Parts: sequence; C-alpha cells; structure tokens
Amino acid sequence: MFSQNPSVSLLHGLNPEQLSAVTWPPQSALVLAGAGSGKTRVLTTRIAWLLQSGQAGVHGILAVTFTNKAAKEMQTRLGAMSHVNVRAMWLGTFHGLCHRFLRLHHQAAGLPSTFQILDSGDQLALIKRLLKQLNIAEEIIAPRSLQGFINAQKESGLRAAQLSAPDAYTRRMIECYAAYDQTCNREGVVDFAELMLRSYEMLQADETLRLHYQNRFNHILVDEFQDTNKLQYAWLKLMAGGGAAVFAVGDDDQSIYRFRGAHVGNMTALMREFGIEAPIKLEQNYRSDGHILAAANAVIANNAERLGKNLRTEAESGDKIRFYCAPVDYDEAQFIIDEAKSLQREGRRLDDMAVLYRSNAQSRIIEQALFAAGMPYKIYGGLRFYERQEIKHALAYLRLAVSPDDDNALLRVINTPPRGIGTRTIENIQAAAAEQGVSLWQAACGMGAKAAKVAAFVRLIEGLRAQAANVSLQEMMLAVTRDSGLVEYYQTQKGSHQDRLDNLDELINAAVAFKPSESNFEILPDNAAESPLFPILAFLSNAALESGENQAGAGEEALQMMTVHAAKGLEFDAVFLTGMEEGLFPSEYSLAERGGLEEERRLMYVAVTRARKRLYISMAQQRLLHGQTHFGIVSRFVEEIPPEVLHRLSPAPQRAGGSAGVSKKAGSRVVETFYAPQQYHGFTIGQNVRHAKFGTGVIIDAVDKGGSARLTINFGKEGVKDLDTAFAKLEAV
Repeated sequence: MFSQNPSVSLLHGLNPEQLSAVTWPPQSALVLAGAGSGKTRVLTTRIAWLLQSGQAGVHGILAVTFTNKAAKEMQTRLGAMSHVNVRAMWLGTFHGLCHRFLRLHHQAAGLPSTFQILDSGDQLALIKRLLKQLNIAEEIIAPRSLQGFINAQKESGLRAAQLSAPDAYTRRMIECYAAYDQTCNREGVVDFAELMLRSYEMLQADETLRLHYQNRFNHILVDEFQDTNKLQYAWLKLMAGGGAAVFAVGDDDQSIYRFRGAHVGNMTALMREFGIEAPIKLEQNYRSDGHILAAANAVIANNAERLGKNLRTEAESGDKIRFYCAPVDYDEAQFIIDEAKSLQREGRRLDDMAVLYRSNAQSRIIEQALFAAGMPYKIYGGLRFYERQEIKHALAYLRLAVSPDDDNALLRVINTPPRGIGTRTIENIQAAAAEQGVSLWQAACGMGAKAAKVAAFVRLIEGLRAQAANVSLQEMMLAVTRDSGLVEYYQTQKGSHQDRLDNLDELINAAVAFKPSESNFEILPDNAAESPLFPILAFLSNAALESGENQAGAGEEALQMMTVHAAKGLEFDAVFLTGMEEGLFPSEYSLAERGGLEEERRLMYVAVTRARKRLYISMAQQRLLHGQTHFGIVSRFVEEIPPEVLHRLSPAPQRAGGSAGVSKKAGSRVVETFYAPQQYHGFTIGQNVRHAKFGTGVIIDAVDKGGSARLTINFGKEGVKDLDTAFAKLEAV
C-alpha cells in the first residue's frame, strides 16, 4: 500500500503542532487550525497515517468536507500519498455522503431507485407549481419565502407535523410544507436539505442500520467543523455513536456563516460530549507576513466567545498595513486603481490582487472607476453590478418608461414582482401582438378591462412614463424601485433580500452620481441631448456598456473583486479591504443582533488573513448611501489594529459639503483640489475629531455662535452629540 519507510515522506516537513495532530492517538480531537496553518495537509496526512499505522482500513474511515472542491483536493493529495483506492473510501460533502447513503438504502428511505435531486432552481419551480395547484397567489405566499421556510425547517430537523403555528400566515406555510413533502414523495425527488434530514431520520429510527454504520466507521474526520449546523452535528453524533474517534478540524475565528445555519457552538459541544480536554492548536501561519498577522491577532482578540489561539510566522514582518481615508467614495476607488498600477510596475500580476467589500452593493462605484480606467476585473462568486437580477428588473422598468415597445423589457417585468399575470395570459398577449403586427405593449394596451391585472400593469407603466420627462434621474429611479413594487417584494423575501435591497439603493446612488455629459452616448441620435429623456437614455446606455465590457475574458489577467464571505479559503499577494466605516463594516444590521458584532469581527479576521504580502485598508469620509450623502467615521475594527503595524497615508484634502473639485495627478495618488471649506473656529464639516469621552467622530453640521461654534458630531456607537467648541476639548484627527 505504501512505499518503504513511508513515515519519512508522510511526516517530513510537518511542524511540531501538525505532527501532534497527524499522529494523535485513536481518540477524538478538535484541531483549531488558524488561517494559513496547513489544515488540509494535516487532515489528509492524518488519513494516510491512520491507514499506514493500521489503525483503520479504507472502509473504516468517514471523511466529511464542505465543498466538492475540497473533497477532490483531498482525494488527489491522498492518492499521491498512497496507493489506496480513494474512491472506495467514504469521502465527500455532507450532501454527497447522504446521497450515497440514500442510494444504498432507497427502499428503506421510501424512494425509487431512480430518485432525482432538486437543485435550488428546480425546487423553486416545483414550489411555484404547487402554489398554483393549491390556488394560492404568489402575492399571498411568495415562492422564495416558502422555499426559505421549508429549507430552514429541514435544516433544524423539523417536519411539518412537528411545527406549531402562532398565526394564520405561519399555519398556511406549514400546510404548504406538508403538501410540498407529499409532492416530492409522489414524484420521487429530494432537495438538498432532504438528503441530510432523511438520512438522519433513518439512522435515528432504524437501530440495525445505525449499528451497521457505527460498527463500520471507527474514524470520522470533519473539515471546516465551525461551519456545521445543528442537524449535521446530530448526524455526525449518530454515526460516531459506536465509539468512533471524531477528528474535527476548524477555526472558530473563521465562523462566518451563521446566516446559513452554521452553529459555532458545535465546537465546544464536541469537546464536552466527546471528552476532549483541550484542542490542538495550529498557530504557525505559512501565508502572511508578520504585520498582517499582528493585525489579525489584535482584532480577533476583542471577541469574548472564542477558544483562543494566536497566529505566528517565521516570515519577516513585511510592509506595514496601509490605511487610506478618502474624502469621497470615488476617491477610494481611484486610490485602489493607482495602487494596483503601482503594484503592476513592481512586477505583481492583477490576478494576485483582490478588492474585498462587505456587501455586493459596494462594488458599483469601484466597477465604475475600473471601467473608466480600462482596467480588467473579475467578480468572483457573484455577478457584476449591472447584471444582478434586481438591477436588471429595475432597469427594465426604466426602459419601458422611455420605450414601452421594448418587448424584452416587458416580458422581464410584466409579472415581476408577481402580480398574478400567468403564462397563459402572456401567451395571449404574444399571440395578439403577432396577429396585429404590433409590440407586446400595444397588444397589452388593447386588452382593456377584460384583463384587469394586465390593465393594472399598463397603468403602472403609463404612470412611470408620465414622470420620466418631468423629474430628475434620481427621482425617476426612486419612483421605479418604489412604484414597481420591487422594494416591497424584496422586503418580504427571506435569505439574501437585504443584499438585493442594498443593490437597489446603490442603483439610486448611481443615478445621483451620474453625469450625462460625461457618458458614452455616441450610440444615441444626434439630437438626443435636447430631449427631456436624455438623462435616462444616457444612463441606460452607460449601464449597458458597463455590463458588457472590461469583464476579463478567459485566461486574461484581471483584478479580482469579491465580498469578504466569498474570499474565505482564498489568498492573494495584495488585498484592498474597502468601506471600513461604522455601519458598513461592521454592518449596521449586525449591531442589533445577538452575537452579530462578534461574527462581523470574525469576518474582519478572515478578510485580513487573505493577504500574503500587502494589505490596504480604506474608507471614505463621504459616500452615497440609500440615495443620500452620508459622512462616515472609521470602523472600530481599524482602531483595534495596533498603531505600530499601521501606516496611515495622508488623505486628500477634505471636501466641504457641496463643493466642486478638479482631479489632478500627484505621483501615484489622485489628489482632489477643492474650494476652501468654511471654518467654524478651526473646524470644518466632514472633519474627523477625537473626544476624550466619546472617541472618534465626524462633524456633520456646524453653527457659528460668534465666540464659539456648536458642532454636531456623529460618534458612531456613542451616537450624535452637539458640542460647543468653547467647552468641549476636541482634537483634530
């Protein structure tokens, strides 16, 4: 099975902590694997060691990962380490292993041998079909809401019969859940959550089956254990109930998926329930330079509920972390471009640089700047701003407001959000349009009162058309997102609805910042600028151009862009961590949730530890949020970084509210020259100040009182305070 003296090749190069984990006695263990500490190597080598030492055979090991990519990587590494038949081993994701289990025991599971798996899209389609059969309008129960409800209950291990209804709406949802299960059973299909739940239920109910697997697997190894939910942990406990040793590898400091049901408390539960006295800590980092690790350690140390570890490295301290405070959000984006170009001149590739942001909505202003600069980029794990579903919906309404005969736009939104216009009605409109040789809009207008819901849609578009020529672009975007029902619709959805709402707000920001005179409007008629609709037409043209260009092609070098969540597991030579302001990162929504701030801090820890050599952190003193100008104060996470590892770059001169500026190049930095801001006894609006009691804040308003000034200051978590310069001891930051 192994080459001669295999321990030499297996254990060679392991540090003492890794060696301890790999050769741990055949008993349960929790391995706290810090970022960049070689956890995949430890997990894979542990399996090879168990096989080599004779503590387990191929059929006695159960290895669980969270992604197919991780499973394939482990299989490849294990295959290179030994000559075992890796495919004979139970190694895969939770869902993959449960699928294998149900295939083997499909009769006991009450499933046909040919049962099929529903992906998320298939599941949603089935739910829509079910609601139609039950005569439940999508306005009453939104399909995505029901989908989220069903999956959440299954991931909690609950069937419809086990749920109680505190109100009529929940009772209706439970009834739909029961009908959904009946439909799936009748059609012989299972969704992803069902794979896990049904496997758990079978093991729990069938003692013979349970004992078979408990006797078979004497070693259970789990990757990314901090991301397990309660049902997954319960399934693992059933599998290990015969005395199997559970070897769990994870990092409580990187538990960032609570919104998906991940329960970081499973780590302490594992130690308690499996008799683990203390975790094995992998603290040697092989990724980042010293200053970056010092920042990560200092930030995460502020979390109270953690098992505790401290990353270290044998690498040099490296460059200090560069912190840039931009006057406005576009300057922050320009700063990223200038620094990326500077790194390129040093010989670094764009592929090795990443721009991280807390939410997808923040990408829009950066994408706009990259587009203008002609710098190629890729959105990792998500769509570019103008390609996102909710943005395309809103722009389709805007297109209809200026060009109602746009058939594609009409088909996109005639029943989005759902307004009871079904497929048959749409087919009737299409047939009438073809017969009369007119557009779908004209055919819809001709249906009259006999199609009340179509008539309501026609009135909606006519209302938007009436506003298009008489209001500003910003007011028009507000009307589109509000009157279309998109905002109300996404407010009722579960899951990622807040991201979609944030993106719609960012679309309004784009309208506020848009300058028609600077847009690419050469595709419009020569006299287009004379039309009152010109701002809308230019905005739509610009959006179409930005959505179609600068996205790098296959194999082309490009700057990587992604949310911090999407960046987990990745690493880059240089990382730009943007939007480091209170309310953005940490997110204002997290501050109201129990444990929310600690999860945000873990997210910050993940972001910092993505960087190998160079880390940039940036913020903007002023940015558009929700269509309004907001003055930002520095994130508490930046203040938690030791000052000795932070290099504060001199920001551009501060912008007074409403003043215009001219952009000028100054070396590799873009500096804005503005009209002199009004002074209020030595202070200006937008300036950062520090108060002994309230901490750091930003001046958002000021009134001159003659001998002194009354300053209105936003101190973030301390709130907004009115302070008089004659009494308050304020220090400019």
